[in-house]
Amino acid sequence: MDVYITFSDQLAEESSDMASLFHSEEPVYEEVRRLNSEKGDHLENDQEKSANLIPSSFDPVQAIIQGFKYFKQNEFDPNRPFYDELAKGQEPKFLVFACSDSRVSPSIILNFKPGEAFMVRNIANLVPVFDQLKYSGTGAAIEYAISVLKIPNILVIGHSSCGGIKRLMSYPEDDSAPCDFIDEWVKIGLPAKEKVKANSGNCSFYEQCEQCEKEAVKLSLTNLLTYPYVRKAIANNALKLMGGYYDFVDGTFEVVLFETHFSPPIPAI
Repeated sequence: MDVYITFSDQLAEESSDMASLFHSEEPVYEEVRRLNSEKGDHLENDQEKSANLIPSSFDPVQAIIQGFKYFKQNEFDPNRPFYDELAKGQEPKFLVFACSDSRVSPSIILNFKPGEAFMVRNIANLVPVFDQLKYSGTGAAIEYAISVLKIPNILVIGHSSCGGIKRLMSYPEDDSAPCDFIDEWVKIGLPAKEKVKANSGNCSFYEQCEQCEKEAVKLSLTNLLTYPYVRKAIANNALKLMGGYYDFVDGTFEVVLFETHFSPPIPAI
């Protein structure tokens, strides 16, 4: 670990040099502002553009370095026996599907420790149906988690104010330009969208999005059943499927168990 600390310190010095270089360019930016001020009618817009050229005070390299130093000093070093044991192998208790949204971190909101959760994150926390020609990254993660790691629980987490679900619910009805990748991906959730439109078409767009966020979780859980390793593990009582919904506005979390079972016998006469 000392090698990485030394390397990080070197990066810090290089980052400091870069910062001084940016500061040395300040007269250039002042000249840009002066020229912009002479453009009369376009003064406001040009000032905004020139402001965007000035380097931000945020240093991404330092953020990484300080973040790791904090982790090492406050978590890794005080718990070295735990991490030594973890280095021998992993036995996660959960396979978690969560959104890529930066506000939704399963390890933070559910207090997962290293080694407890095998993570898959994507736009709108969607699970596609089994298809060896498409979405192979998702399929590989599911196969590895269930067939190799023997993980006993799958949790799909939806969340409030999901941008992916908003895109699903608004496109193509809003006549916006198509996206290169997003639209094809969120089409996975079309059955959830259609259900919400059919049942809640009179609700506001915001309410429809909220309902679709939850319906998309149920859809993803259903899609998991198209994977043979998932079906086999469930049949052997070795796997449970669960859905979750995190509302980061209200600070609440809901859990739903997804169970597959036969109904009681229904007499014909």
